[in-house]
Amino acid sequence: QVQLAESGGGLVQAGASLRLSCAASGAIFSINVMNWYRQAPGKQRELVATFTKGGSTRYADSVTGRFTISRENAKNTVYLQMNSLKPEDTAVYYCNGDFVVAGTYKYLEVWGQGTLVTVSS
Repeated sequence: QVQLAESGGGLVQAGASLRLSCAASGAIFSINVMNWYRQAPGKQRELVATFTKGGSTRYADSVTGRFTISRENAKNTVYLQMNSLKPEDTAVYYCNGDFVVAGTYKYLEVWGQGTLVTVSS
């Protein structure tokens, strides 16, 4: 009913920047919140950044000041601009969103397939 497609991952050196994109498609009536999570090898998935329906943003302490989440409503797309990348940012990054489905008006949580970000030292 609703799908998320991430893009923008890759291999970069420490100090570089990357921008991840997450496009939502399908039977979307409204979007409540969009999140970026990440999961490093051997670690639990952690919340990195949140963009609320009201437009406020929140960040994990480890990325505050380096990462910026933004949203383009016309394209149902959320971005994660990552600057000053560190080797410890290496992880699979997942997009996540809470939607109201068109037609049924039911709430639906959706995950993307993930995109790998590797930061070399």
